[in-house]
Amino acid sequence: MNCLSRRARQVLLLSVIATVLSGSCSHFSDETEPAVKFQADWESIRSHKIPAWFDDAKFGIFIHWGLYSVPAYAEPTGKLHQVPWDKWFTHNAYAEWYLNTLRIVGSPTYEHHHKTYGADFDYMDFVPKFNEEVAKWNPDNMAQFFNDVHARYVVLTTKHHDGFLLWPSTIKNPNLPEGRRHASRDIVGELTKSVQIRGMKMGHYYSGGLDWSFNLTPVVARSDVAGTIMHDSQYAKYADAHWRELIERYKPTILWNDIGYPETGDVANIFADYYNRFPDGIVNNRWEIRKENSSPRHRDFVTPEYKTMEDIHEGKWETCRGMGYSFGYNRVEGQEQTIAEDELIHLLIDVTAKNGNLLLNVGPKADGSIPEIQKQRLRALGGWLDVNGEAIFGTRPWTKATGQTDKGIDLRFTRKGETLYVILLSRPEGDKVTIKGVAPTEGSQVNMLGAGECEWDTTAASLTIRLPERYADSHAYTFKISKLQT
Repeated sequence: MNCLSRRARQVLLLSVIATVLSGSCSHFSDETEPAVKFQADWESIRSHKIPAWFDDAKFGIFIHWGLYSVPAYAEPTGKLHQVPWDKWFTHNAYAEWYLNTLRIVGSPTYEHHHKTYGADFDYMDFVPKFNEEVAKWNPDNMAQFFNDVHARYVVLTTKHHDGFLLWPSTIKNPNLPEGRRHASRDIVGELTKSVQIRGMKMGHYYSGGLDWSFNLTPVVARSDVAGTIMHDSQYAKYADAHWRELIERYKPTILWNDIGYPETGDVANIFADYYNRFPDGIVNNRWEIRKENSSPRHRDFVTPEYKTMEDIHEGKWETCRGMGYSFGYNRVEGQEQTIAEDELIHLLIDVTAKNGNLLLNVGPKADGSIPEIQKQRLRALGGWLDVNGEAIFGTRPWTKATGQTDKGIDLRFTRKGETLYVILLSRPEGDKVTIKGVAPTEGSQVNMLGAGECEWDTTAASLTIRLPERYADSHAYTFKISKLQT
């Protein structure tokens, strides 16, 4: 007797698994014995290889969520790199930088805060409201949505620059009073379990360089970013202890640090211990000391922000960006500031063709709900991946990333073994499309994903494909060419 819907059975199964786990995330971690034991020196640590899962993943979700989600305000001046640096920090479009911009007297955020909340309302006075709102959050619903749109991994801000934690740490912040140090719920633990139970990888973001509860000096110029990183031993021990606690308690697969790390931090030991427990774990490139003439540390991948690569990049990379100008939720942003559906889909395609991953940010409201405009963009991307996902996930770059049809339509290329995927970034006109520089062999097959097999002809220099009589409108069209001649 089957009285439950497929969706209801899935939720019930996940609930049973969660009960069996009894609160432990370790069953879903990548904790195994490494083939080679890593030592706490950079030569040893740099021998770590990028695991295949990260190369295969292509698409992850970034989550910026914290106290800044309560005021949810920033002046929507423009995307990073579009606003001059001499204006950026006073007119910062990043809502998660609310506290820093608030400390710049006369800034739009300063004026907004005083008008809305009063001159005596401290930033940490947002804690009670945040805790009230976060009680409404359902981590399973959030994780299931990410899974439904085909995200392969999730990275959560465990601590942003304001110093407020999203987990109940045993390491006490000496500069914040009891009740103002961390969220009332273990957001990190609850979401980690919900993500991992659905087969996605979990990563933890941590602001290692900046903590505005330790350093009250506002960043007003680009040079101040590195200049306000704390290198004293007290803060270094505090940050080290946080990272070790996150690793021990929640077993993340990605250590995503931000804005550098203290010079006196115990980074080599943290990395060696982490790799020895989690060989499939990875670390990003933002652990540097950021002092003049300081020695480089280690990274598995680089992380351009609101930027992409011009061509295929030999080393692994991951671009991160918000769907608007901000990472944190900004109630001021709307359609004008939000990336369009076609632009978002083309971004993932372009990044994949050039050996990268896309870490696309959502900025939840204080109650953990994702703004509808962001959900709509993710549904559009997920819908495209429903049909075309095999041209993205598990692929590698071809001999070139870009090209054009005979009619000037932009192309991107990806491959799996002898299979080439050619992705057109707009709808072709007429009943044929010609692609230069692609040479199938006898016995090759050409399929348009979502539409079926296509007739084709080839010369030494190009491939001509006869289009299906009917195929659905899309923001990009994929041709799968098997047994490609390389």
